[in-house]
Amino acid sequence: MAPLKSSAQSAAWQMQSPQSAGFAPDLSSRLDALIAEKRAWNLHSVLVARGGKLVLERYFNGADWRRGQALGLVNFGPETLHDLRSVSKSIVGLLYGIALDQRKVPPLEVPLFEAFPAYADLAADPARAKWTVQHVLTMTMGTDWDELGVPYTDPTNSEIEMDRAPDRYRYVLGRPVVFEPGKRWVYSGGATALLGRMIAQGTGRSLHAFARETLFDPLGMGPSEWLTDEQGNEFAASGLRLLPRDLLKVGQLVLQHGEIGGRRIVPGEWIERATTSYVSCDEVRRYGYQWYMGDMAFTVPAGPRWNRNRLEHYRGAYGNGGQRLWVFPGLDLVVAVAAGNYDTPDQWVPSLRVLREAVLASVL
Repeated sequence: MAPLKSSAQSAAWQMQSPQSAGFAPDLSSRLDALIAEKRAWNLHSVLVARGGKLVLERYFNGADWRRGQALGLVNFGPETLHDLRSVSKSIVGLLYGIALDQRKVPPLEVPLFEAFPAYADLAADPARAKWTVQHVLTMTMGTDWDELGVPYTDPTNSEIEMDRAPDRYRYVLGRPVVFEPGKRWVYSGGATALLGRMIAQGTGRSLHAFARETLFDPLGMGPSEWLTDEQGNEFAASGLRLLPRDLLKVGQLVLQHGEIGGRRIVPGEWIERATTSYVSCDEVRRYGYQWYMGDMAFTVPAGPRWNRNRLEHYRGAYGNGGQRLWVFPGLDLVVAVAAGNYDTPDQWVPSLRVLREAVLASVL
């Protein structure tokens, strides 16, 4: 765990009232109502920023886990680290762009096996030989991989099998190709593991050390933790733990095209490419370079009845248990939610209700 250099480091957000930020004054009470009516459950934190200032910051008590390790009942607060789970993937996507700008990782059009020469035997398969780095970033490798249809508590889940394999990278690269590369999105923590490996190899640093140096420290972030396997390799796809305020900073960075406080942290061109839709995930979501995109419909509380419906584009990062980071460029809005609904079929419901029924429903 990286030490906290200053107590102000993770508290750099300036506050403003909901009214001054363009929200209805009952923003917080809407959240309370969702919880009281049991329409949102197991929430750990909800943070909202607009115009670069913190508008809402709420913490709760609840049972939590540290990627499979029970932590018991936790009293959450500004200095409590929280699992990001698969939100880690979107952070890795940003880190790849930073490393690419430093010319320490392969360009996107490069054949993937050039970065993994130790597995050249697998490239003998013509389908695998088509892979480029872009296929990894967009999760369009087309391999036989199942994370969404099998719970993470099941040892046959592809990410769990990868984590338990003697060589995780051979496991990922050796999966059968069942779809034409580049044509279909298949959710894969294995793809993110490959990105993490390329970053670590190219920079000569651990993934976490590179993240601290190039992203977390420049953002003035507090302590962080990136869990590792027995060989010391980070779980790139799901092992990052951050403070809720610092996750919100990542969203603000994306909103501001990679620049905060006059300092360029991520190339602006990379932010645009990473949050460009390359492939459909389903009927409502699209995918870029480890980031989701979509359009959110909601009803505004004020205005003529015939003009209360609104549609806003968002960029998002999602993680098991209800971990969410949403960026709405058109609203100058960032929302971060941490929750403890791990491995449940309705885990997405509380966080989405917080967004739609409390936050967006309060936008004036």
